[in-house]
Order: sequence, then structure tokens, then C-alpha cells
Amino acid sequence: MEGVEHLPLSEFTEKAYLDYSMYVILDRALPHVGDGLKPVQRRIVYAMSELGLSATAKYKKSARTVGDVLGKFHPHGDSAAYEAMVLMAQNFSYRYPLIDGQGNWGSPDDPKSFAAMRYTESRLTRYSELLLSELGMGTVEWQPNFDGTLNEPQLLPARLPNILLNGGSGIAVGMATDIPPHNLREVAAAAIRLLEDRKSTTEALLEHVQGPDYPTDAEIITPREEIQEIYSRGTGSIRMRALWEREGGDVVVTALPHQVSGNKILEQVANQMRAKKLPMVDDLRDESDHENPTRLVIVPRSNRVDLGQLMSHLFATTDLERTYRVNLNMIGIDGRPGVKGLRQLLGEWLTYRERTVRRRLEHRLDKVLQRLHILEGLLVAYLNIDEVIAIIRNEEKPKPVLMARFNLSDTQAEAILDLKLRHLARLEEMKIRGEQEALDAERQKLEQILGSTRRLHTLIRKEITADAEKYGDERRSPIVLRQPAQAIDPTSLVPSEPVTVVLSQKGWARAAKGHDVDAEGLSYKSGDGYLAAALGRSNQPVYFLDSSGRSYTVQASTLPSARGQGEPLTGRLSPPAGARFVEVVGGELKQKLLITSDAGYGFVATMADLASNKKAGKAFLRLPKGAEVMPLLPFTEGAGQWVAVVSNEGRLLLFPLADLPELVKGKGNKMISIPARRVELREEFMIGVAVLQSDQGLTVTSGKRTLKIKPADLINYQGERGRRGQKLPRGFQRVDQLCAKT
Repeated sequence: MEGVEHLPLSEFTEKAYLDYSMYVILDRALPHVGDGLKPVQRRIVYAMSELGLSATAKYKKSARTVGDVLGKFHPHGDSAAYEAMVLMAQNFSYRYPLIDGQGNWGSPDDPKSFAAMRYTESRLTRYSELLLSELGMGTVEWQPNFDGTLNEPQLLPARLPNILLNGGSGIAVGMATDIPPHNLREVAAAAIRLLEDRKSTTEALLEHVQGPDYPTDAEIITPREEIQEIYSRGTGSIRMRALWEREGGDVVVTALPHQVSGNKILEQVANQMRAKKLPMVDDLRDESDHENPTRLVIVPRSNRVDLGQLMSHLFATTDLERTYRVNLNMIGIDGRPGVKGLRQLLGEWLTYRERTVRRRLEHRLDKVLQRLHILEGLLVAYLNIDEVIAIIRNEEKPKPVLMARFNLSDTQAEAILDLKLRHLARLEEMKIRGEQEALDAERQKLEQILGSTRRLHTLIRKEITADAEKYGDERRSPIVLRQPAQAIDPTSLVPSEPVTVVLSQKGWARAAKGHDVDAEGLSYKSGDGYLAAALGRSNQPVYFLDSSGRSYTVQASTLPSARGQGEPLTGRLSPPAGARFVEVVGGELKQKLLITSDAGYGFVATMADLASNKKAGKAFLRLPKGAEVMPLLPFTEGAGQWVAVVSNEGRLLLFPLADLPELVKGKGNKMISIPARRVELREEFMIGVAVLQSDQGLTVTSGKRTLKIKPADLINYQGERGRRGQKLPRGFQRVDQLCAKT
């Protein structure tokens, strides 16, 4: 069709996405290095200044401000604009708030709990003067608003690097920013240092800027070397830790990290207490009030509790210690986003400030020259007052006559014609000459400053120093060196008591106190029954093995009591599809185990080799096709030990235990020869295994019949590992059980 532009879809979508990305980056998410504000923040501050809401004005409803912002400059959602406004008013979110709020503006425990904008009132703070005081002095460029009916400033003429003082965070397309707040006096001192010596290194600037300064009294515990690295690269992380003190044997937390809620801390500690992970804590109280905004009391169970160790654990496991990402990403003076180090950031701001001051001085000089020009014309008029009056009275068009007679400019002639009769007194001539002298002195001073970079820098330095003195304060977040937080080992919190862990046929587990438990006599669900049991301690882990040969670790103390029927292991572990739990063992980590499959393979391992920290477990025993896991056999190491294995066909073989390898996982070595095909068809397989001392005999059970083989007679069944073994006497061709007998 005529008048319709055709574009490839790929080209159109690429351009549309790039346009959207740049809009989000430049006009929404990232602050500018010049004034440290995002567009919505800049428009809110400017709209409030246009409403006359200075620090000395009466408060006005926030809805009035939001309405002006949306209607004149920022055609977006009112909730987004109001939330941006709230953030600039919260003294626990902003280091130097830009808005002075009256009403409910949220609390540190719940920053989102602020009242609706129809209820709150606001005005600008004194600090906002640093952004607005030079706005009408020709310092910044102006641009049309969204509908072209008004003009708004592209940037605000910040007198200090607000980008560092209040910081900011935001997420754009493909990039984000996280700039922490800083102390005004420290940043001002660093800016002056760089202004006086543009070759100053980051290390030199860090003599003044110790690090971030959050609006909280909590400690920054990041080492100085890491802080220096952050300011060199522009990225990194800062760690903060709560302040606490001893008070009558109790722990009292008096300051929390930035934007950490006291209610959340109490909830985290209470959850650990309910989970019995904090047996040394007896009580928890929140005594915060108006005089003590943060006062969390932790009561230990006794005066023997090591409070330092307790707090180290809480620092490691709760938000009493928190890490903050640092990403000094912003829009530079070239209009492009980028991550900047401290030296580059301050350097660009000083360039912006120098440009702003120069424009301010040039604007003032233009005003002075214009006024001097007018005064020069007025003085001519006063010196020739009678002739000027005669020309005005007699001429139809006095303006061109005055210009020709006295060699005046259009501006001068217009000023003479605008004079009122009351100003024709002799005294006015003296005032003009006095004003001329003052303006001429100002003109010379302005021209000297504009003509000398050194004088310009001196003026900027004096203004930064004065502003730092007027608006600055002491550092709030001390930077201290602390030991890394260390969580207490959960097993050390659990009392060491004997327990019996019972595994059912359906994979349900539970733990009973004591080692004299009748595991088979416990109650089981319908269709379920006893499968295996393991003796251990309550502060030790137990290990489960499934039918695929994977091992799993569970803390015995976390298993439900044997007073009930337990819980399914599949609720906390993730075995492969179709696998079932077949074995459970527990004990010391150094305990030796004989690991076997009924295909006739095995190896020696320790209890620690079964450990796994994953829900999916660890591939521990590799099974030949058709083979099954046999019960794990704990044994005590000794000299001259033998392994006795017997197949379901009644073949018995004894060989030295030393012939088996010690592995952490795998298939193991062949113990007795059984054809793989017969194992796969489940025609022949290993039915029993035992570890014998050199002086022990062997008991073989087949149905109701029992065969006791004396130590001296076992020589008939000894052979090399991997042989077929010798047939047992008639009647024992179907073996049920094999065990060592002293």
C-alpha cells in the first residue's frame, strides 16, 4: 500500500527493544553523576520548589505535589511517583533526606507502611537547597515537558556530589546500579583534594572517604583492603553488623544494619529457637520505643553461655549481619551509562560543577554588564535632564531623537523613557554613581575569576567548604575490624543421647531414645513393617542406602519421635524413580564397613564415605545388572581377619579380608564367582556374608536347621577371593543366614 513503510521484523524488533532499553536506562533507572537524581526524583524536587515548598514554608498535602508532578512533568503512575517521594523523605532510607514529611512516612520495621498521599504533608528540607539554590542563575539547560507547554531543567545545579551522599539503586535493561550513601564532610574533603590536585590517586582520596556511611549506627566490618578495591573498580560488596552490648547478663541489640527490620530479626531468632537450634537462648523481647528506636533483648538460658559465641552464630545465620552490593553505575557527563571508580566519579562531578559555576558567573556578568549599560544611559539623562525633558515633551517620537542626540542604545533610551518623575531628584544621581561603582567592582571580580582557572577553583573550593560546614555531620556508620562470623555446629547444640533409628519397608523413618528398643515390635502403618535399624547418638548423622546404591545423610536429631509412625524419607530426600530405601547405618565416622552386592562384589569403606550433603544423595555402590544391595556389615579391624560369603546354592568361600580394596565408592572386587546371567535371572546370588576373627567359627542357618562349623574345620572352605567356593553339607543347599560364632 502507498504510504506504508515495510521493515523486516527482525530490524523492527531490534530497534524497538534498543529504544526501550535506552529509555529505561537514561530516563528511569540510573541517576546522573551531576545531581545524583533519577528523572522522577528530579521532577519531584523541582515541582515542590515551583510550589514554593521550601524548608521554611508551610507543609502541603503530598497529593498536591504528586498531582503537579504527574500533570506537568512525569505522566506515569501516581503510586510510583509517591513511593519515590516517600523514599526521599525517610531518614532511615536516605542519608540526607530531600523531603521533610509530616504524618506517617513508614518505619524502619516496615518502610512500606506509609500512609496514603491524601493524609501526609511535605515540604523540602534545607539540604535540598544544595540542589536548587542556583537553578535560576543560568546554570543548567532546560527542556520542554512531555506536552511542550512548560520547561523543566535537564539537571539540577548540585553544589555537592549528591550521587555519593545519598546513593541510589535501580534496575534497568541489562544493567543495574547500587550506590551506597556517604558522609558529606568526607566526600567534600575528597572533592577538594581532587580539585586541588587532579592527579590524586584513589588511595589519596580514600584518606578522606573512609567508606560508605549508611543512615544507621551499625558497624561496617568490610576490611580496608576490600573497600579500597571497591572504590578502584566501582563494584564489590559491603558487610554491616549490628551493634550489641551486655546488660545484666542479657544481650541488647541497639543498632541494626541498613534497611533491616527488627521484626524480621526476632522472627529469624524465634524460628531457630522453635527448631531447637538455639538451646542456649531462653527468651526474646522487643523493647524498642520512641527513646530507643532499636532495642532487641536476647536472654540467655544461663550465665555460663558464651555471649560472644552466641552473637557470632546469630551474625552468621540472621540479618544481624548483612551484605550490600556496590555497583557505582550511573549516567556520566557524556550522557552514557558506565561503572566508575571514586576518582573518575569525583572527577566528572568536578567537571560538571566547574561548568555550572562558570555558567553562573557568566550569567551574572551578563546581568552586571547589562545593568551598567543602563546606568550609563541614566547618568547621561540626569546630566542633561532639562534637555531630555524638553525632547520628551516636544517630540512625537522621543526615543529615536534621544538615541541620536546622546548616542544611546535602544535599551538605554527605553530605560530613560520608563523613569518615573519621583526618580528625577538630585539624590538619584548619587545612587546611580554608587551603584555603578559597586557593579563595576563586581564586574572586575567576575572577569578575574572567569579569566583564571586558579581563581575559579578557589571559589569552588570555598563554596564546597562552606556547604560542608553548613550541611555536614559526623559519620554514623563506624568502620571497624571484626572477626568473621561463625555459625555454631548444629550437632554441638544437640545433646549426645543414645538413639535407635528405625527404617520401615515403605521407607518411613523415626528415632527412638535408647539402644534397647524393640524395633520390630513398634507399630507400623497398614501394609508396612520393620526393615532395618541403626544404633547411634542423637548428635550424629545416620546414613540411608537405597536399592540403586545411592547413599543419603540425615541428622538423627531431626527425625521424628518413635512415639509416632515416623515420616517418609521421600519428603526430605530425592531418590531416583523406582528406588526404595533398603538400609540404615549409624555410628562413628571412622567405623569400618563391608559393602557388598548380592552379585558377589564388595569393598571396604568407612562410615564417613557414605556422607552426602545433597537431597539426591551420592552414587556410592555400583550394582551389576539384576543385583541388589546387601545389608552393610560394620566390623572392627584386627589381624588375620577372614571374609565368609555364601550363595543361595549353598556354596561357601572364605578368603582374607585384606584381599578386598578400601574404596570411597564403586563396584568393588569379586568376592565369590557367580555367573552374571544367573544373577540377572535371580537364579543364583550371594545370600550371606560375615567377617571372622582367626579364632571364630561360623553358624549357617537353613530353615530350622543350623550348622556350626568350628574354626579348625573352616580350612576346608578357604580359597582365593573370586572362586566358586565349596558346597555345604546336604540339607544346607538353601542358606538363610550366616554369622560369626565365638
